[in-house]
Amino acid sequence: MERATQDETALELLVHGVGGTTPEEMLGDPRTVRISGDNTAALFRRTEDADAEQRPDDYRGKPVPEAYVWCNLTSGNGSRALWLLLLPFMVVNLAHWMRPTSRHRRPLVRTYGLLVRLTGLTLTVLLVAAACEVALDLTAWQCAGTPRCAADRGWLGFLATDDAGRGGWWSQPGRRLALAALLPAALTGLLWYLSHRTWSAYESQQPLPHKPEDEEEEATRTALSRPGFWYGRRLVARLRAAHTAAGLLTVAAAVGASAARHDRRPGGSALLDLLGWTVDAALVLGGGAVVWVVCRRGRSERRLDRRLDRALVRGLPLAALALLVLTLVYASWSRPGWRSEGRLPGDATFGGIAIAQGLLVVALAVVAHSLYRTSPDARTAIRGLGGPAVAMLSCALGGVMSGGGAQRVADWLDGAHGSIDGPPVLLTWQASVIPPLLVVVAVLCAWLGLRTFQRKRREMTKVTLDYPGEPKDSARTRRIAGTRARAALTDRAPLLVGIISAVTLLFGAGALIGAWLTEKVPAQAVQGTPDVVEGAGETAQALGSWLIGFGFILFVTWGRRAYKDASARRTIGILWDVGTFWPRAAHPFAPPCYAERAVPDLTWRMAAWTRATSATGGRLVISGHSQGSVLAAAAAWQLRPSVRRRVALLTYGSPLERLYGRWFPAHFGPAALTSLHREVDCWRNLHRPTDPIGGPINLRGACGPQVDRAALKDPLAYGRTETHPLPAPIHGHGGYQTDPAFAEERARLLARLKAVVPPPRPAAREAVTPAPADPPDTAG
Repeated sequence: MERATQDETALELLVHGVGGTTPEEMLGDPRTVRISGDNTAALFRRTEDADAEQRPDDYRGKPVPEAYVWCNLTSGNGSRALWLLLLPFMVVNLAHWMRPTSRHRRPLVRTYGLLVRLTGLTLTVLLVAAACEVALDLTAWQCAGTPRCAADRGWLGFLATDDAGRGGWWSQPGRRLALAALLPAALTGLLWYLSHRTWSAYESQQPLPHKPEDEEEEATRTALSRPGFWYGRRLVARLRAAHTAAGLLTVAAAVGASAARHDRRPGGSALLDLLGWTVDAALVLGGGAVVWVVCRRGRSERRLDRRLDRALVRGLPLAALALLVLTLVYASWSRPGWRSEGRLPGDATFGGIAIAQGLLVVALAVVAHSLYRTSPDARTAIRGLGGPAVAMLSCALGGVMSGGGAQRVADWLDGAHGSIDGPPVLLTWQASVIPPLLVVVAVLCAWLGLRTFQRKRREMTKVTLDYPGEPKDSARTRRIAGTRARAALTDRAPLLVGIISAVTLLFGAGALIGAWLTEKVPAQAVQGTPDVVEGAGETAQALGSWLIGFGFILFVTWGRRAYKDASARRTIGILWDVGTFWPRAAHPFAPPCYAERAVPDLTWRMAAWTRATSATGGRLVISGHSQGSVLAAAAAWQLRPSVRRRVALLTYGSPLERLYGRWFPAHFGPAALTSLHREVDCWRNLHRPTDPIGGPINLRGACGPQVDRAALKDPLAYGRTETHPLPAPIHGHGGYQTDPAFAEERARLLARLKAVVPPPRPAAREAVTPAPADPPDTAG
């Protein structure tokens, strides 16, 4: 009798989507209790269900609902607003995972990962170089060395000199630079601290252990099923050491290069000249070591790698820090005849970074195209060039943030006096290309608006057919059709991203060429040209400077508001819900990967439930909305095959194919999703034409029961009916659980599990049809 009642007990594991929610809303009950987890992520039940396992008779014919709440992983306390500053790092990390599906092209896969990691390294150097530009060049070198500028800034008095070049102990340029270098060095230290703290909380979570025989079997499937996929602490530690060292070496180079250039003048000290060459050689060796570490090893996914390269992780940053200290001592040596004039050599620095980034993006595009040709798929975003396009946008974001910060600080220090030269010419040229870039964006938006209007008119006819026999209401029809047309804009995103990325690359190259050929800001470079050209150049420079300054201020203001306002912080958290799903494989200073905590949580929970109820097969339905469906799929892949077959998957509003399948084809492409469908007991997916995020799974071929249910009506009723006496809302991406189809599909899955679930076979090895697997990004 006990076995008969337990056969009726099943678990429904609910996983929410982007933006987060409360357990009370997920479970539909104001009384909930946490049964496992902590304040960051936890499992909740209704209070009456807390001891459901001890009362199986009460759950005959219905599941035990349980909610996994993970929103605090991305939108928790106010310090998360500071992650806005890490946006370029997050975007370049996404590019790593956008690699096209490939077949038997391991060297190209490794090259792709290497190029993205090198692009991430240039972003670190760019950020620290921008901090050096602000602290060393604009403040310590230009303003403190110009009496008129320093006179308006009393806090610079101890660094300043008078018109005759006299001043205190700190007024010598080398000492000013050495003191100002503490700011970018502190920024590098802050990035190291944030990465290390989040590394301990996220990457150090132990995934579900795999037996050796399972590791061999899992190696033939999608990479997300590999034991080490969600345990990247070794790679993050190596990259963190390399990027920290790169930041410290950038500061040392900014200080040491200026002092060494002065010491090489005729009549200088031979000892200081020798020390300058020694510092330069040490910087080159340190830079080579950093690049070697970044190139040496990618991700190790086929096994759970618990080792750490402790000597490297500790030694490389400490060696860079020691070299920085020695460089500051060298620069602080007394040089009575040294005067700060003009700018520090920033144009060469920023120009070199821009060239390196452009070449890396072009090389990445070549590799991505070669990979795409091995296994082409029409649904892949930008024909496999999504990764290079996003990498280009990350470089553009880094350039805008760097140029905006430098321009605002220069305006704040000097205002309209014009007593200092200001930021490097290249940064002004880069700001000047923003207005024409915005014109291109405006044209694209106008085109999308026109296409949306045309689609809305077509949808109005479809709405009429979807609700036959209803009295026509033109306003209601327009609202429904408009919602459907706007939801379809998501499918235009690849075209928009591709065009903007290509135009950004061309405009960036033009800005670099213009700065190097003229060595003047655009307004000065176009003097003497026809009036139209001269006016366009002056307008672009003025408007670009204003726009980049406005954007920088808006960015800082938004971050400050998010720090204080929980609702604004939740909005920012939605960005991280999408952008930080993936492990930090390309940049260690990116916001942490919440899935490295969430996926092990879900995997452990599903495995524990199926073990505890193994006598009856362990029935379980994991129900995921939006981003929660992606977590559910990733967790199902991490289960042992015997457990995976006792799990049913219910997804709704899911971006698994519409977003992840198109933008991350190597991991969520048709082969991977087909493999998941074959390996779980059953999978059903709900979607609506009004949903801008979720969509059908679109599996092709005969691979078992159909995944997609026919598109749900939204709204449920066109007009007022006895069932819906008030106008039914247009839900779009939300409200799936209120649709009767949700309860129907859940009941079907539970009934199917009860009917077909076999008894567990812990010692057996299941023969599962494998999906084509990509080689891991592992070097060495």
